[in-house]
Amino acid sequence: MTVWKDVIGQDQAVATLQAAVADPARMTHAWLLTGPPGSGRSVAARAFAAALECPTGGCGECHECRTVRDLAHADVTVLATEGLSIQVKDARELAGLAQRRPSIGSWRVIIIEDADRLTERAADALLKALEEPVERTVWLLCAPSLEDVIITIRSRTRHVRLRTPPVEAVARLLVERDGIDPQVAADAARAAQSHVGLAKRLATDESARERRRKTLLLAGHIHGLGEAMSAAADLAAIAGEESSASSAERDAAEKARLMAQLGADPGARTQPPHVRSQISALEKEQKTRATRFSRDVIDRSLVDLLSIYRDALVVRAGNTVPLINADLTDEVRQLADGRTSEQLLLAMDTIGTARERIEANVPPLLALEAMAIGLRAPTR
Repeated sequence: MTVWKDVIGQDQAVATLQAAVADPARMTHAWLLTGPPGSGRSVAARAFAAALECPTGGCGECHECRTVRDLAHADVTVLATEGLSIQVKDARELAGLAQRRPSIGSWRVIIIEDADRLTERAADALLKALEEPVERTVWLLCAPSLEDVIITIRSRTRHVRLRTPPVEAVARLLVERDGIDPQVAADAARAAQSHVGLAKRLATDESARERRRKTLLLAGHIHGLGEAMSAAADLAAIAGEESSASSAERDAAEKARLMAQLGADPGARTQPPHVRSQISALEKEQKTRATRFSRDVIDRSLVDLLSIYRDALVVRAGNTVPLINADLTDEVRQLADGRTSEQLLLAMDTIGTARERIEANVPPLLALEAMAIGLRAPTR
């Protein structure tokens, strides 16, 4: 077993990173790992960090490998923002940290899992650290694509591109790593379109599978304006359900932990000013996190919705490739029979436009309503 065992379907990327571990001449101070959602960018970055700290180059078993994997290594720092963006104060802290020599390992490694969320000011705060690298400090930045990263940052990094892993590789990982039934793993990997994290959730969470099914079935039930408005509201509600299910317990635990740290009485009717201000700051952070998570859930729902129109297009083309939603073959055929290939492509463009609008901070419900109107079944 090595540190690369969970980096699936990325042979070329792994070879590049492993070569840098083995040969100092191939090493550089800053790397940019890009790839579509679910390709394993952060997994690859952490594996690379472990290999750099490991005395044997990434055995996967030693103390260094295990502490990096568990995010407990003193010289490996991971920034994974749960907000809408990475703020300048976070970037300044990392830039300061980069000036320190490693304390126990061979390298000081700084991983930014969402480099595409750096604000312009935050990126400026990192520039000096990237332009004047410190010996034995390495930056590992992750983003969906080169274009998502501010040009001044990406021009100072070495790019490694990851690809979408094969469905079979994702299914095999779920079976070997998580002990999931092979058929369930295969179905989940296909439905998740090779997104490793989502595939695991679909394989282990019945409610997640049901929410996805509800989203897909909307495609065949949008005919009039009223149904379009209802479908948009349903999509927003599905995202809200998932967001609430994910955050409620964690938010309560965070608040209880903060109260304990401050020595405050949770049952008191009023709290001292310093406690109220800390609670207010936490609630603001939780609200920002919930907003991002809700938008991410909506985007994932739109990717799912896009998949059933894609399947309908495949059916019209003569089933040249496997269907993503093989369990909904009847619904896919009904959608294919009711639209021409051009109309299916137009529907897919409409969904893509909605995703772009939400990414540009258009209120999600407004974007979903405009999309649903555009997805109405054509009149014959």
